Amino acid sequence: MAKVAFLGLGVMGYPMAGHLQAAGHDVTVYNRTTSKAESWAKDHGGGHAKTPREAAEGCDFVMACVGNDDDLRSVVLGEDGAFAGMSEGAVFVDHTTASADVARELAEIGREEGIGFVDAPVSGGQAGAENGQLAVMCGGAEDDFAKAEPVMDIYAKAVVHFGDVGAGQLTKMANQICIAGIVQGISEGIHFATKAGLDAKKVAQLVSQGAGGSWQLANRADTMVDGHFDHGFAVDWMRKDLGISLETAKGLGVSLPIVALVDQFYADVQSLGGGRWDTSSLIERLRALSGEAK
Repeated sequence: MAKVAFLGLGVMGYPMAGHLQAAGHDVTVYNRTTSKAESWAKDHGGGHAKTPREAAEGCDFVMACVGNDDDLRSVVLGEDGAFAGMSEGAVFVDHTTASADVARELAEIGREEGIGFVDAPVSGGQAGAENGQLAVMCGGAEDDFAKAEPVMDIYAKAVVHFGDVGAGQLTKMANQICIAGIVQGISEGIHFATKAGLDAKKVAQLVSQGAGGSWQLANRADTMVDGHFDHGFAVDWMRKDLGISLETAKGLGVSLPIVALVDQFYADVQSLGGGRWDTSSLIERLRALSGEAK
């Protein structure tokens, strides 16, 4: 069993850290809002610290799951950052969905201190985190990944190494690119079925058994029909992720026309007040165009 710090206790980090503690690891958590760290310690029996540095001191692994590039830098760098508390040979594992550039930047700084770095964004949403069924996409040196893989396995159904630092983030971008088009297609299909007078839930159930099937269709169709979006991955965060994908694609000379379009559709959802709605709320934009939005 290892001594582990977990930085960031959002809807993903809170249960992920809980799985580590339940598996017998010695876990200390840090969260910007101290009361949430205190609540986690009360729920799970681990410790909590006032700064990332304090949480990271003496740890074999430091896991993070925060909001964006700047949030990540804020918990890693500086005199109160995690790197300041980590010892040579320890490994930092970043589960934030961030840019490949910040992963490479922080990995280089860590390397100078003898600290390993694995960028390891996840897919599977809040339910995946709570059930320990996440897909983890990793980049980093082979030996750093090999050290961290058994720890990540505790809250994952799949942990895959894709290459050097940054490869995990690039894989997550491909994941989000695929999801954007799928959710828009499902939204259009359900909206079409409803307007045609069909039982949209029944249609979705049948379609999910054929070539049009997907996780999104199987798990989100009913709530899309019902207009329930108070769950899952927020539109605000999806736009952050798509923005990273579009910026990276621009640097690669890659065209992402569907992503660019769906990103603007999500902007329309935000204008409807849906910034914190689940990403499946794209259908509300179509209802708004038909004068039916809630």
